[in-house]
Amino acid sequence: MKKRNPILTLIPFFLALSLIGCQTTENSSEEQSFIFEEGIVFGTVDGVDLKLDLARPGKGEGPYPALVFIHGGGWFTGSRQTIYIKRAAERDYVAVSVDYRLTSVKDDTKTKYPFPAQVHDVKCAVRWLRANAEKYMIDPAHIGAYGYSAGGHLALLLGLTDSSDGIEGDCGNLNFSSRVQAVFNVSGPTDLASFFETRYVDKNMIMWLIGGSLEEMPEKYRQASPTTYISEDDPPVLTIHGDQDKTVPPQQAQLLDRKMKEIGVSHTLILQKDVGHAVNINMSTDYPVWDFFDKHLKNRD
Repeated sequence: MKKRNPILTLIPFFLALSLIGCQTTENSSEEQSFIFEEGIVFGTVDGVDLKLDLARPGKGEGPYPALVFIHGGGWFTGSRQTIYIKRAAERDYVAVSVDYRLTSVKDDTKTKYPFPAQVHDVKCAVRWLRANAEKYMIDPAHIGAYGYSAGGHLALLLGLTDSSDGIEGDCGNLNFSSRVQAVFNVSGPTDLASFFETRYVDKNMIMWLIGGSLEEMPEKYRQASPTTYISEDDPPVLTIHGDQDKTVPPQQAQLLDRKMKEIGVSHTLILQKDVGHAVNINMSTDYPVWDFFDKHLKNRD
């Protein structure tokens, strides 16, 4: 019997990526405003080289705050977003867009790299930034994370977890912290159990990440949920979500908002009206993304 291609079940999810994954060609003015490096290996896990692209201001001595951009794609697919880090470098950030191991890689019929492999990888990238702070003129005390969809989920885990939670991994530079000081979450899942139970959500996408169903692995669903780790010492979080999102329902954002405010942690929720999964963010304008990061990462008081 011919097997159905699993990617077909995720087409609506992946279509949103085309709206945010555009690449730009550098011209002479761009080359003057930032320095761009591509394909830097920041860690090696299980024989897999994890790479990042980096953009930094072309003038000045720093140190500059840093931003980690994490792509979406259902943990299953996706690629580094060059345009985002270039815009950040133009605004005096050292910015990286990072790889993480995907659930599309199979070992026989099972996911070869289920959760928490993806979190291990993005934490490795943050530690790499701190280990290379002097080389790239980074302020290691001011690092933020930006993630879209599955990337938003991982960005939240960067911000809300710490070393005591047991999901740091063992990828390079372990003497440096993986904590970040601000998180911008765009359409990310926040509670994997309720996300799994949403009737119109593709459950395969979540089971490839976790390794089984909610009934089979309830504890792992809890461990993979950013809401599990909310505490008083968490960094500020800004969430933007479409109120008509059928891929990651807006209730995920509202649940995060309610729980963070119950604990007393700074969280701002912006629900875009009549918008689905592909929210409207223009990285070239003074959108809340820059107001948020400037406030929390450039203020050194």
